[in-house]
Amino acid sequence: MLLFVLVFLTIYGLMHALVFWGMHPLLVSHPALPSLVWGWMGLMIVSPVAVRLLDHSGYVATARGLAWVGYCWMGLLFIAFCLFAAMAGWHLLALLTKQLLPDLPLLTLHRPAGSALMLLITLVSGLYGVYEANDLRIEEIRLYSEKLPLGRERLRIAQISDLHLGLLHRGETLAPVLTELQQLQPDLLIATGDIVDAQMDHLAPLSKLWQQINPPLGKYAVTGNHEYYAGLDQSLNFLKRSDFTMLRNKGVTVNQTITLVGVDDPTGGQNNQEAHLLERHRQGYFTVLLKHRPLIDKKAAGLFDLQLSGHAHRGQIFPFNLLTALEYPRQNGLYDLPEGGWLYTSRGTGSWGPPMRILSPPEITLFEIVQKKGSRD
Repeated sequence: MLLFVLVFLTIYGLMHALVFWGMHPLLVSHPALPSLVWGWMGLMIVSPVAVRLLDHSGYVATARGLAWVGYCWMGLLFIAFCLFAAMAGWHLLALLTKQLLPDLPLLTLHRPAGSALMLLITLVSGLYGVYEANDLRIEEIRLYSEKLPLGRERLRIAQISDLHLGLLHRGETLAPVLTELQQLQPDLLIATGDIVDAQMDHLAPLSKLWQQINPPLGKYAVTGNHEYYAGLDQSLNFLKRSDFTMLRNKGVTVNQTITLVGVDDPTGGQNNQEAHLLERHRQGYFTVLLKHRPLIDKKAAGLFDLQLSGHAHRGQIFPFNLLTALEYPRQNGLYDLPEGGWLYTSRGTGSWGPPMRILSPPEITLFEIVQKKGSRD
């Protein structure tokens, strides 16, 4: 853990250093401004660690206030870092061009006007990001299958993922999600991990809110990496009190209608068991694999009809989707799999860290599994 904190602080500090470089043309007009900005940046660099320490020490209100400030700043910094990184690349190219062609003017953007423009874009983007993070979308997906039981013409499954309920996100985050679920009235609700976050000592009242949602075929969930970060036992207790049935390397056939197989996130150190579990539960019903990370196990390919995943958030804040795509190329929406079946990767229903989203709005996904005409006759 100490190594992780040191690596995080180093990377975060270097990001701040680049943003400070980008802002510097605006700061040199007053001798105190650079020191004041560095003082603020120093506080923001250590704020995520300070939030955790304050929360665990019982200073909840202070921790929550610092979390809102620190994580909003983190979102703005991420945006500014991308813009100033592009500016730095152009600046290096301009310097190289100047060396090769001394008679040309230095065509750099690293000037007061350029820095002010980058900061303005950062602010506008951040405000939009806060708006988009609260712009909950309903994504409706219709799939056809021959595996629904006789007499069942359609099955409605709602998926939520990556809510990250904790110190930052509480009832005000959960309430609109529950309102939408009540209106959708799915037959089955599935949660594909990261429903809680690392600070979750304050979530007991939310269990009663979850209990208002009672689909006819039940509520099922699997662990994500943040269930482990939050403390596995307390995460599981919260989800169970919320009336979720946990599928931890386990399969179940629900009401002779649909087969669900859920696997734990690998953060827990479990061996991959999905292929074995799917083989054990092949009963001819439409089979859904619940797996937090949108990766396909080659051994399990072809053994399920639909895999539901989340985790990647589609990068959450553009352009980080370009980085998350390196690890999770199937990170947004429905994918036909060459071995048969589908993978659906949710963008997530909440947000992690900065309460912002840019070009990756939160979602609840509603699947309508429809009986193929002529099947089961």
